[in-house]
Amino acid sequence: MTERLIKLVSFDLDNTLWDVEPVLLRAEAAQNHWLEQNFPRVFEEFDGDGLRDFRFRAHQSHPELAHQISKIRVQAMYEVLQHCGYSPSQSRQGAQGAFDAFLTVRHQVEPYEQALEVLERLAQHYALGALSNGNADIFKTDIGEYFDFAYSAEQVDASKPLPDMFHAAMEETGAAGHEIVHVAKRHSAQQQA
Repeated sequence: MTERLIKLVSFDLDNTLWDVEPVLLRAEAAQNHWLEQNFPRVFEEFDGDGLRDFRFRAHQSHPELAHQISKIRVQAMYEVLQHCGYSPSQSRQGAQGAFDAFLTVRHQVEPYEQALEVLERLAQHYALGALSNGNADIFKTDIGEYFDFAYSAEQVDASKPLPDMFHAAMEETGAAGHEIVHVAKRHSAQQQA
């Protein structure tokens, strides 16, 4: 009997195991609904596109948060609320509340057809890991049960293609680089989550 050559299969999440665009649209709608209910002045000044533009500008203004996609979302919302005249305390609470509303829906993903079957079969033979630049936590989704571990750019403060997440996966599992297969859809542009 020969020794198995592959020990670990790691997966990107967004657009690899599910289509991220409808998830993000629903999550932003939940965030905006929460804001309308709790901080209505925001929509006297911004629409959904305006909020996205503001977040993009905040991302550019805070290079120290380049790999912290959740923190930059909260920071941008804090700045939006400040811009709309809310106090620093209200803005902090509002930014976190809006993000919580967003993140709850962010984890309501719909796996691609046959993804569960593939994960179930692979989990019988290999360690499975999630390595994501996004802010979805695989263990808060319906498919987390198939995974042994997960690392995000936020945790290691480095986004793929930098090797930090892969090094963390190797340390976690004891697998060498040649014993790992990473599954991801090739992206032409950085995703925003």
